Amino acid sequence: MLNHLTQRGAHSTLERLSFAKRAHKQDRDYQFWQEGSHAELVCSTEVVRQKLDYIHLNPVKRGYVDRPEHWRYSSARNYEGQPGLIEIDRWE
Repeated sequence: MLNHLTQRGAHSTLERLSFAKRAHKQDRDYQFWQEGSHAELVCSTEVVRQKLDYIHLNPVKRGYVDRPEHWRYSSARNYEGQPGLIEIDRWE
């Protein structure tokens, strides 16, 4: 992802990622994932649904949109029967 942003000359995005990284003072140039994020085993349909809900609600929690399906980059659109930017394999 960072190589793609660098090749595209996405300087403002890279600057925001760099600022986030400096705030945590680690040995990297950029912060892409939230600090403290760790891999977690997803072992049931219930846990998959919980993770999808969490991901879909993030833009709402940040105040970017009123509803998850309003975020154009979210698969929540697909789950609401709206066209998404990419095709997904739905979890039911």
